[in-house]
Amino acid sequence: MSKSLALLEMRGVSKHYLLGESRIDALKGVSGAIMPGEFVAVWGPSGSGKSTFCNLIGLLDTPSSGSVSFKGQDVAGLSDEQRSELRNSSIGFVFQSFNLVPVLSALENVMLPLQIDGTPAREARAAATARLNEVGLGGHLAHRPAKLSGGQQQRVAIARALVGAPALVVADEPTANLDSDNALRVIALMRAISKSEGTAFVFSTHDERLLERVDRRITLCDGVVTDDHAASGVIALRGQSC
Repeated sequence: MSKSLALLEMRGVSKHYLLGESRIDALKGVSGAIMPGEFVAVWGPSGSGKSTFCNLIGLLDTPSSGSVSFKGQDVAGLSDEQRSELRNSSIGFVFQSFNLVPVLSALENVMLPLQIDGTPAREARAAATARLNEVGLGGHLAHRPAKLSGGQQQRVAIARALVGAPALVVADEPTANLDSDNALRVIALMRAISKSEGTAFVFSTHDERLLERVDRRITLCDGVVTDDHAASGVIALRGQSC
């Protein structure tokens, strides 16, 4: 697949943080691309750089060196407001702890990103209802998170991530708190959406149930990519040896 069609491209990306007088090199010299509709797992030991990698591709952070392009646009030249607008319009997030607002219903939780973005209430309600129906929660629109099971809460979180029809969804350990039945249902749901809508999913995960069902695994160790195998066997992302 041509790189010109890449959804997101990283070129020589490094990221470091300063803790007092110490410098932490979280990511080192990573280059490569995420393509539309890809279903990708990023994994490695704690401290390997997974969270930094996901924060960079989710445009939540900026690299210390190198560049990140989204839909062909180098995001380094964007203001914080412009980057926020691009993130809100094109990227969805699924958090390990769900991050649902406890005083809001399932429907209101899913409507929230659209309302923040200025979408009229009637339009936001219709879009949120459609997504909740899609994830099998059409009968739970009025339920608050405390009245939902873990699997149901995760599906609300997925509906919320997808309500704005993003090009990319970044998910942090999306199946870690789920039993096997719910985990497999959630994975199947996300795969179906990836295939039907061309949404790229990138997961930070240790869950073998998810690792066994992705099309591509990116392995990080000490801030470098040590392995990256797509279903075709092509090495698609490069870094220094670990």
